[in-house]
Amino acid sequence: MRVYELARELGLDSKDVLAQAKELGVEVKTASSGLSDEAADLLKLAFAPEEETADEAVEEPADEPAEEPQPDETPADDAPEEQAADEADESPAEPEEQASDEVQIASIAEGATVGEFAEAVGQPAGEVVKALLNKGIPAGAGQAMPADLIDEIAEGFGYIVEVEAAPEPAAVAEQPEFDDAEADLAGRPPVVTVMGHVDHGKTTLLDTIRKANVVDDEQGGITQHIGAYQVEVNGREITFIDTPGHEAFTSLRARGANITDIVVLVVAADDGVMPQTQEAISHSKAAGVKMIVAINKMDTPGADPLRVRTELTNYDVVTEELGGDIPSVEVSALNGTGVEDILEVIDLIAQLEDFKANPKPGATGVVVEAQLEKGRGPVATVIVQRGTLKQGDSFVAGAVSGRARALLNDQGDQVKTAGPSDPVQIMGWEDVPSAGDFFEVMKNDRDARKVAQGRQEEARAESHVAPSARDRLQGLLEQLRSEDATLNVIVKADAQGSLEALRESINKIEREGGKIQIIHTGVGGINENDVTLAEVTEAVIVGFNVRPEPKARKAAEEAGIQIRTYGIIYELLEEVEQLLVGELAPDEEEQVLGTAEVRATFKVPRTGTVAGCYVIEGVVQRGAKARLLRDGIVIHDGVISSLKRFKDDVREVASGFECGMGFEDYNDIKDGDNIEVYVIREVART
Repeated sequence: MRVYELARELGLDSKDVLAQAKELGVEVKTASSGLSDEAADLLKLAFAPEEETADEAVEEPADEPAEEPQPDETPADDAPEEQAADEADESPAEPEEQASDEVQIASIAEGATVGEFAEAVGQPAGEVVKALLNKGIPAGAGQAMPADLIDEIAEGFGYIVEVEAAPEPAAVAEQPEFDDAEADLAGRPPVVTVMGHVDHGKTTLLDTIRKANVVDDEQGGITQHIGAYQVEVNGREITFIDTPGHEAFTSLRARGANITDIVVLVVAADDGVMPQTQEAISHSKAAGVKMIVAINKMDTPGADPLRVRTELTNYDVVTEELGGDIPSVEVSALNGTGVEDILEVIDLIAQLEDFKANPKPGATGVVVEAQLEKGRGPVATVIVQRGTLKQGDSFVAGAVSGRARALLNDQGDQVKTAGPSDPVQIMGWEDVPSAGDFFEVMKNDRDARKVAQGRQEEARAESHVAPSARDRLQGLLEQLRSEDATLNVIVKADAQGSLEALRESINKIEREGGKIQIIHTGVGGINENDVTLAEVTEAVIVGFNVRPEPKARKAAEEAGIQIRTYGIIYELLEEVEQLLVGELAPDEEEQVLGTAEVRATFKVPRTGTVAGCYVIEGVVQRGAKARLLRDGIVIHDGVISSLKRFKDDVREVASGFECGMGFEDYNDIKDGDNIEVYVIREVART
């Protein structure tokens, strides 16, 4: 029972019941506060006419004669008793009417806006805004009504507001699988992603296809965001996604591979396979999509398409010219040679694959680009994967909701609808969504906001319980114990020769019902790109004589990605094999204390070379182990023999401070080197 319900039953004002409850020590705050049965009975007794309590007291002596003196006390109280009885006789009907006039019941949905709240309590939105301002809360009519002020402000307007619980939100904002009837499916354009190394001509190729100049608008001639465009070939449409080639945007490139049907891998004929080319191949294979190789820059001196095709075989990309099943086309993006051939190959694959989708239901799809634009607010480019998106639709993507105020195609023209595989820019988001978020149309704004709020709360809860690398590894081991298990591995090494040896040795490791699949290999330190790919493919990262970059290590910790590094090749192979059979149980654990950058070097007599360092993160300690890294490769692994602040010897130096650091029996230190300080802790086997 609530306070206002008890007040109505007793024929009293809610404020009187609240006052009496506080006197009796019953914890209530507003008229909509709940009351236990005991508290309600206590309040009823407190408001009961005194003659009733007196009658009860008179009946008791008949059963218990020992308390007969009690009636003798009543004459002294006759006057108050009669007065209370008179008041009780006069009051019953009037408060009941008053309560019904003063307090009314209204209901709102959880997450309702200020405007919806105002409508429920029969007030102009401006009055509710003023009431919120008096409480120190500036909120417009379109913003969510603060939950902790609903009761208090509603009572000020003579209302009791009941908040209806929101339906259970979708647990994870991921792309669902739809089971549409064949009769509901219709042909759709293929979605093609252009991928490859930086400056190999991806955007220029799209430029030629679309007969537009996008490159001139990009900072430094490099694509800095994902763009989605649509072209018409032989009367059929093709949707293109141009993903950035710069290594800083590997995560966006991974998003592109996951929403596409066909990948066009652009490789420069005069440059060959490069690091980001390898990453693009890995992402394409992880997504399981069709691939076409575009050998670009055939008009440049030194163009050697045979060398490109041969290098690609090292990454299991065998073109048709070498007896494989992957089409390759020689093109020049600048003069347009071969571009028509690429479009014909894409069109042929699309016809063979017969891509279809159901255009009838509300739209669902993926956000491929999002930003905050001056004068337009949050804007996002999406590709519709199923259904039809209409102007005015309410939608949610991840933890962000919105209403489609305007839809713009890739030419900037306003459109009313967008069907499957159509790229369209949406205006009307409440906030900027994340690239890669799955979006879906909802029935109305209220439902969209509820789902978005539920996902926000879930995301906050999950951020506090992120899986550790050990937890994620344990999950991988559990999978490996099942039949036909596959352990995905990313391998990084300090040199190409070491990498080839590791690749061959790891591929030979197998057991009954299980195998190891190398997702990606590369030379150099472990970077954020590797962590992103490991997260997408649920892989373990192993490194030989290389170390993770500080940002990569942090990203791995947040995502629970397992990174294992080795200095001896047979130890790496042994532990990878142990991973495969589910027997890995390390007895030593490495803990990174901090990292520092060498800013200058000094020759000190009888000491050798001392590095003038700046501590980037964590702490560095004298006597701790340290690795000297040059371009991500371990140059030396030793012990810090000296540590100074100015002229004073110190035990440790924290981040943000400068120090002088010397290595034990080692002097080959150069400006720009990085130092990683660590300790080895023994842990019990489990």
